Amino acid sequence: MSKTVLIVGTGLGGLSTGLRLASRGYKVKFVEKASQPGGRLNQIKKDGFIFDVGPSFFSMPYDFEELVNDCNIKMPFDFVELDPLYTVNFRGNDKKYSLYKDIDKLSKQFEEVEPNFKTKFTAYLKKCGELYNDTVDVVIKQNFDSIPGYIKALMQVNPKHLPVLVKSFWKQSSSFFESKEARQIVSLIAFFLGRTPFDTNAVYTLLSHIEFVHTGYYNVKGGMYTIVTSLVEELKKLNARFEFDTEIVTYRNTGNKLTSLIGKNGKTYEADIYVINADAALFRGTVFNREKFTEKRLRKMSWTMGYLTFYVGIKTKLPQVEHHNYFLGNNFEAYAKDVMKNPGTMEKPYYYVNVVSKHNSSCAPDGCEALFFVCPVPNLLYKTDWSDKDAMIKSIIEDFSERIKQDISKDIIFQMAYTPEDWQNQFNLYKGAGLGLSHSMLQIGALRPKNYDEKFKNTFYVGASTVPGAGLPMAVISSKLTAERILKL
Repeated sequence: MSKTVLIVGTGLGGLSTGLRLASRGYKVKFVEKASQPGGRLNQIKKDGFIFDVGPSFFSMPYDFEELVNDCNIKMPFDFVELDPLYTVNFRGNDKKYSLYKDIDKLSKQFEEVEPNFKTKFTAYLKKCGELYNDTVDVVIKQNFDSIPGYIKALMQVNPKHLPVLVKSFWKQSSSFFESKEARQIVSLIAFFLGRTPFDTNAVYTLLSHIEFVHTGYYNVKGGMYTIVTSLVEELKKLNARFEFDTEIVTYRNTGNKLTSLIGKNGKTYEADIYVINADAALFRGTVFNREKFTEKRLRKMSWTMGYLTFYVGIKTKLPQVEHHNYFLGNNFEAYAKDVMKNPGTMEKPYYYVNVVSKHNSSCAPDGCEALFFVCPVPNLLYKTDWSDKDAMIKSIIEDFSERIKQDISKDIIFQMAYTPEDWQNQFNLYKGAGLGLSHSMLQIGALRPKNYDEKFKNTFYVGASTVPGAGLPMAVISSKLTAERILKL
């Protein structure tokens, strides 16, 4: 008889784990707090506009290819490589930097501010590539059963990388470049991990190898939410079931075996195996009431920053704006060093703008554009009052309008926003930390919350706050590691 699996949450990690198991004959059921699947990889549809709620592009497509090959299905969605990867705009400067993987095209843009940029960037990428090749399979793509086993794996990494472990991302990138433009642009990717280049370890400069050499970035045809809908369809073909508007609040167990999870609606859910796609630290604390994950201890952990995201539909086109854009000010270091903890840094925010409808015209009515703004902000540990969100949004829209030389405020026909408070309440993110636990050196590998439960032998975890970490490719890798443990039962 096939084993039954209950998966709590329908984020990418949960869906991928369910697909791996269902393709092997397991009977899979999902329960989801929200009314539709996807977790943070979600979608807003309103007044003819369609917005990606969270991630707006992805890297490392080979991990998605590994997933579908493992499940013996064809790739269910189409994706296209970005060229350029994105653009960067500095306040007070009309020059727009287009980030191409073509090093010659990229280097020409830095001739005036960073002499010998090509030589420097080539050397930087060489170091990033060595870090990636020497660590990704050893540290990121395998399970660890103990801290000694993790340390043993780390000892396999070439010792020449040891100096990197005591540097920040900013210090490492600054050792290759002199201009503020080059340093800031190269360091932007640290924000993808939910922290800043000043408090992200230099080992993560390996992401620049992924960015510019290994795979680049990709858009999904039809929008990022197509990943979710296509995986759900594949799961349904394998008879997986879904139940929405169901939040798990407590449990029953017999000894070291979890026997059921209980929803807020009072309904009981039983299975042979349980997979938790909710935040691995928060769920342990709030549902399982584990001593290591009490509120007091959760507060002491290192969490990622919050995000102010807002979604704007306008009745005009923006031909002068590219698909993916970063807008930076003149106080990068001061802003980045303060953004996690000092709410006062919001006066001149740095932000990202995705013109969702640029290459997916179906995401906006004719003659309109769908815009997705992201601004890094303190999470709820440091800023609890978000009554100023409208003023913050207004200031960003004014700044954006000034810099693209087109006032969009008079053309807005739809607008909504998520503050860290919304991210906390809608997606069960602790204190609205956008990417869950940070990737500090004491919260990676075997030091991160485990993907198997400490007490219940039939319970596992997948997603951002367990191994290997945050990001869409990491969620897919996480599903592989979790499935490996389940298949050994």
